[in-house]
Amino acid sequence: MSAPASFEIAGRRVGSDAPPFVIAEMSGNHNQSLERALAIVEAAAKAGAHALKIQTYTADTMTIDVDEGAFRISDPGSLWQGKSLHRLYQEAYTPWEWHAPIFARAKELGMIAFSTPFDESAVDFLESLDAPCYKIASFENTDIPLVRRVAATGKPMIVSTGMASVAELDETVRAVREAGCRDLVLLKCTSTYPATPEHTNILTIPHMRELFGCQVGLSDHTMGVGVAVAAVALGATVVEKHVTLARADGGVDSSFSLEPAELASLVVESARAWQSLGGVTYGPQSEQERKSLAFRRSLYLVRDVKAGDAFTRENVRAIRPGFGLAPKHLEQVLGRRASRDATRGTPLAWDLLG
Repeated sequence: MSAPASFEIAGRRVGSDAPPFVIAEMSGNHNQSLERALAIVEAAAKAGAHALKIQTYTADTMTIDVDEGAFRISDPGSLWQGKSLHRLYQEAYTPWEWHAPIFARAKELGMIAFSTPFDESAVDFLESLDAPCYKIASFENTDIPLVRRVAATGKPMIVSTGMASVAELDETVRAVREAGCRDLVLLKCTSTYPATPEHTNILTIPHMRELFGCQVGLSDHTMGVGVAVAAVALGATVVEKHVTLARADGGVDSSFSLEPAELASLVVESARAWQSLGGVTYGPQSEQERKSLAFRRSLYLVRDVKAGDAFTRENVRAIRPGFGLAPKHLEQVLGRRASRDATRGTPLAWDLLG
């Protein structure tokens, strides 16, 4: 299958012919402070992120206020153990009246601002803000009515894969395309917080590109930037990471979020990984590399010879630099006689052989 077509989000190219599109996900790391939220926007812009993403929901659009049974997080391995779903989302949600100032500040600083809607009312709200694209979260990628509503805007869509099976993703991708969206990115995502590298399985990224014929990337919940950079080497054109000002500040997602210096490193290193991909090539690729051919080994005289002297292992060796005959010719040279006098340090050439 040929490479999927590139496209643009608010003037920023997304595809294999452009550096990775790096998304800074604020999530609930604003800790219910607009001032802090705007500081995260500024830190993300300074770090070089291309986009700032938030999440659009309320606790009541996500769930109901019940603090028992399946509505209470009981997993002892969860960062949010002991909280009800409603309480968690009440702490994490971004007030809708904050969206406009957050979007405005991001745009002022040269970033693309967009969001993840979690229900159709959120899509309507984000349309009123002229969001340039949309993200579908892992846990919503099987909510086909929501997927269709977002796709019907005709704007680019980014969909995290999370726990979805190939069959579920196929259904989602078909819904996206049938509803009118042509510019799609699928992000490999491991729905654990934090995720571990050994469970990230980024070899899925090129497989998704082949299966679905769309742009692919990584929504990364691992610590550090290594997994994300490796994903770029496998063809990821979009990388999303949670960001915060400092993990020590706390917050619902702070423990697996990047700090500003780490985000800056991700932007730089992912771009370097993309630059290094190039194409399938052999031989010297630059003038500087061609100059390095001089440091190959070749056949040289290591002792003076007179015309008629035999070439032996005592007077001929394969050494650097590389201006003599190739070492593979040594056996052809040995036993031949010099056609003229030559001094130590002379590169062997065919006209020196009598």
